[in-house]
Amino acid sequence: MHIHTSTNTGAAQGEEARTTARVVLIAAAAAIGGFLFGFDTAVINGAVDAVRHGFGLSAGRIGIAVSCALLGSALGAWYAGPLADRLGRVRTMQVAALFLLLSALGSGLVHGVWQLMFWRVIGGIGVGVASVIAPAYIAEVSPANVRGRLGSMQQLAIVLGIFVALLSDAWLASTAGGAAHTLWFGLEAWRWMFLVAALPAVIYGVLVTGVPESPRYLVARGRPAEARVVLAKVLDLHSDQALDAKINDIQHSLKVEYRPTLKDLRGPCAGLLPIVWVGILLSVFQQFVGINVIFYYSSTLWHSVGFSEADSFSITVFTSIVNVLVTLVAIALVDRIGRKPLLLIGSAGMTVTLALMAWCFSQAAGSGAALTLPAPWGMVALVAANLYVVCFGLSWGPMVWVLLGEMFPNSIRAIALAVAAAAQWVANFAITSTFPWLAQVGLSFAYGLYALFAFVSLLFVMRAVRETRGMELEEMSAS
Repeated sequence: MHIHTSTNTGAAQGEEARTTARVVLIAAAAAIGGFLFGFDTAVINGAVDAVRHGFGLSAGRIGIAVSCALLGSALGAWYAGPLADRLGRVRTMQVAALFLLLSALGSGLVHGVWQLMFWRVIGGIGVGVASVIAPAYIAEVSPANVRGRLGSMQQLAIVLGIFVALLSDAWLASTAGGAAHTLWFGLEAWRWMFLVAALPAVIYGVLVTGVPESPRYLVARGRPAEARVVLAKVLDLHSDQALDAKINDIQHSLKVEYRPTLKDLRGPCAGLLPIVWVGILLSVFQQFVGINVIFYYSSTLWHSVGFSEADSFSITVFTSIVNVLVTLVAIALVDRIGRKPLLLIGSAGMTVTLALMAWCFSQAAGSGAALTLPAPWGMVALVAANLYVVCFGLSWGPMVWVLLGEMFPNSIRAIALAVAAAAQWVANFAITSTFPWLAQVGLSFAYGLYALFAFVSLLFVMRAVRETRGMELEEMSAS
């Protein structure tokens, strides 16, 4: 009898392990959308100088060329939900992959800056769709006991995408002898930086073809038999009773589910509920501290203050590695330390490191192409920049997304999250598009401004953000 029980237990554990492994693989395939999110937004880092000189662009125009994809991302993120409800989660991920593939090919073969901007916007739409649909799909197919860990794969995939994009930029530029030099088939290295993005886009499109459709979507479309098959595979539900109960739960949730609109966000505080303003400001401050200046312009930045192009690429790749490692640390700490303490630590650290960077750049000698940072300020600025990435990666990078998923009441969560995410893309565009102009005014001024925003973010978190660790979603209020 004892042996029989052990055998059953062992078999059950083996089946559970296979089920968990299956779900992890499914989630990993969907999370490649996050990888493409990071890759597509960061890949332009290595091409900025070559594009600017090749097309003879002013500081303002190169800023728009770099950041225009973010407007496409805001558009894609806004319409991803309705598109997923109409086409299904899997088909929507394939649409995102197609947009990213077309953007990669189009951006690499352009003959003018307006064509580049068009294809970057197309890629941005794909990024926006992928950034919304991947975590939503993962949440809908994951067992509750591993949903949090599988959901965190999206953020990890984003930073890995940034790392691989910057690494490929550095390798292509090194192989060609410079980003503006001809590499293969008569095309400059900067064009290949865009073209290589076609490979992960194709891999994404192929892999998601093999993942099952969301059971929630299948039930909503009147296809419960197909939903039962998916549930049996991914949730290890094999008895008819368990499957019927799960299908009934999904049907009930769809019937009682209220789809909020923008009208539901109205409140006494400047036209919006206080909690909505908190979400919007969290998103805005995440971008206003200047993090994407590091990931979009860092190669140009270090080159402009005296580092060689090869060293600038190497520095950028190292910074992206730091970003990946601290994201892993943040995932480990979020449920132990809490969201608010990590945000406070991050804001304080970013204020100090950004202010130190501003001071370092105020010591620069020369001007224009002859600008240099004399010893020891170049190395101090380099250390400060990487410590700044550490502070951001431990806090505002992942914590804002965690909070936005938790902090809103159930009745308005979907629409409030959409508004906050849209605000984040717009803020990202504002910072990214203005950096070249601010850099012309002075790098010290630019980083001093970001340091000021970091300090204001510290005050904002202290006064307006409340801790959500350990709270049930039903406990969240709109006040």
